[in-house]
Amino acid sequence: MQLNQAIFEFLSGYFSTHERSVKTKTAYRSDLTQFGIFAGNEIELQSISAVLIENWASQLRAKGYSPASMRRKVVVLKVFCAYWLRRGELNESPFWRVKLSLGRIEQLPRALSEKEIQGLLDYAGRSQTTLSRKGAVLSRGASSRSSSSEYRNLRNLALIDLLFATGMRVGEVSALNVEDFLSTELVFRVKGKGGRARVACVVDEQTILIQKRYLELRMRVQSKSCALFVNAIGGRLSTQGIANIIAQFRRDAGIERHITPHMLRHTVATLLLRNGMDIRVVQEFLGHASIATTQRYTHVVKEHLIGELKKHHPSISLRIRA
Repeated sequence: MQLNQAIFEFLSGYFSTHERSVKTKTAYRSDLTQFGIFAGNEIELQSISAVLIENWASQLRAKGYSPASMRRKVVVLKVFCAYWLRRGELNESPFWRVKLSLGRIEQLPRALSEKEIQGLLDYAGRSQTTLSRKGAVLSRGASSRSSSSEYRNLRNLALIDLLFATGMRVGEVSALNVEDFLSTELVFRVKGKGGRARVACVVDEQTILIQKRYLELRMRVQSKSCALFVNAIGGRLSTQGIANIIAQFRRDAGIERHITPHMLRHTVATLLLRNGMDIRVVQEFLGHASIATTQRYTHVVKEHLIGELKKHHPSISLRIRA
């Protein structure tokens, strides 16, 4: 079997039995296509060798790929080889002889400061004409007919407030349907990474009111989409659309550094640990499959602790006299 045919059949077969997100499927297709171009799509599947894989990794490094990106690409290729090994097309996995050193991944979560997140939330609570504070929109009567601008303002407020309140990934928020918000139980049903389902609770009274009010307005929007958050033409609001909204808030709020939706997730996780929440609870809150992923945030908390000690520890001003 030629490599190009093996890639095509893998993408069709693997994802028919493994529930993965569209983003994951796209990444697999991109990485395998890249390997196919390097190796030659017309080579035989059996010709994939440890040397070929190591040479590909060397090329990736030469092109400036980060250790994290290289690791992901190699893992995708490893899954691909394991798939054909199970089906008897490969006699053995070429990875049994592969020796790679991809470098250490040093990537700590980037969190916002409390001042930055407060500024972002404050600005989200204001529209150009009507919203003077985060919860001002709640005073409007539920029976009044909402304009498109009112819906858009409240949608944007509900989006950014939900991202921070629940720590959801941007893809998880984009994928929410109207039925996923159980307003009586104050939880959202979340389809997490790797198909893992969980519930996200909202506990802040203002967040609860905002989300309930938004749901009321959303139910009046005429749209064929079942999405909880819709765009101007009534379709599901994409992850890029959410990122654009946050980028606009950031610029209008006068915050200089670049802010991504995922930084809101990092921020709430960091603040929860800093405020003393048990790391296992934070793991469940974020939907991490492994505690090791959650432990990355402890490094950020440690840096904050050291910074505070350097500013306030009495030994800085008191010295031992000889």
